Amino acid sequence: MSAILPGSTIGILGGGQLGRMMAMAARSLGYRVQVLDPDPSCPARFVVDSCFEAGWDDARAAADLARGCDVVTLEIEQVAIASLEAAQKYAPVRPGPKMLGIIQDRIEQKEWLGRHGFPLGPYAAIRSEEDLRAAAETLGGRCFVKSARGGYDGRSQAKIGFSASAASAGVDAEIREAWLSLGQRDCVAEQALDLEQEISVMVARSPSGETKAFPAASNHHEEQILAWSVIPATIPVALEAEARAIAVKIAELFQLEGLLAVEMFVTRDGRLLVNELAPRPHNSYHASERACDTSQFEQAVRAVCDLPLGDVSIVQPAAIVNLLGDVWLDGEPRFDRALAVPGVHLHLYEKHVPRKGRKMGHLSAVGKTPEEAVAKVLEAKSRL
Repeated sequence: MSAILPGSTIGILGGGQLGRMMAMAARSLGYRVQVLDPDPSCPARFVVDSCFEAGWDDARAAADLARGCDVVTLEIEQVAIASLEAAQKYAPVRPGPKMLGIIQDRIEQKEWLGRHGFPLGPYAAIRSEEDLRAAAETLGGRCFVKSARGGYDGRSQAKIGFSASAASAGVDAEIREAWLSLGQRDCVAEQALDLEQEISVMVARSPSGETKAFPAASNHHEEQILAWSVIPATIPVALEAEARAIAVKIAELFQLEGLLAVEMFVTRDGRLLVNELAPRPHNSYHASERACDTSQFEQAVRAVCDLPLGDVSIVQPAAIVNLLGDVWLDGEPRFDRALAVPGVHLHLYEKHVPRKGRKMGHLSAVGKTPEEAVAKVLEAKSRL
């Protein structure tokens, strides 16, 4: 493989905050950047050379993007496979359509992981309301239901067996409501587990086969949306090594070219279970910009351009807390107060329409320990 050197042009399918931050890293390395996104005012537009306004299923626009690029990557996995294949005719697409085709469908993703022996929590593939009713009983009455395709940050998801009101209305009514809310389409039902915490591991692999896994991150979710994350994860050293080994093995089996975030559960009895895969930069690794020698965004550029991968050693523990649109509902946040907390940095994505649950930015901080870094960002957010 030959490296794609600085001065070349990188195309990114997706112009959200992940595309924006990847583009900023690419520009620091001397690359030109083009993005494709359906939103004419997407966050990446303000930091790239050109922006193609088109939908994820617009194969012609994806091909047009690729014609002017030396390599194409992505920041969102919901791009149509036909668009990836159209782009691939003109430039390497990393990660590629074969891998994306498996990851885009949660049923196929879990079946792939199971076939290759990776640890999974109990689940059931759901293709009808009857399947969901049977799964709810088999999985112990409490489960999370997720659309097989699309949906993240709590969207296209439902819960069964958790609420007191649902219990009084009857399980059948709750199952019916969940099936209707998910559009009566294929989905996955996952057993509710007794968890110690949730973690993720980001792994990078270049076309030449060089692979590096970042230290694991500990993640805290609220209403199925990541609230805060910290690197390194607060788990035993042996478990962290096991988590990184799992992530590397998945990347190697896929012959990954780019980044792959592997989300995992840590159960109270000390087991690791793979939850989901994301073949792109990930919210839980924003802290890598401050915690690690190489950020996930620079590593993404290095990986897809077949440059030597950067050192992922921890320089200092760091944490981020997400700023959702909810923070703006009572007026403009007092960022001056948040920035008065020593060591806290503000990162805004230039999204101009705050909405409840929409990721608008994040705060980051370093600390002598992971716990101290988390305390700083939470204190800063409380001052907004």
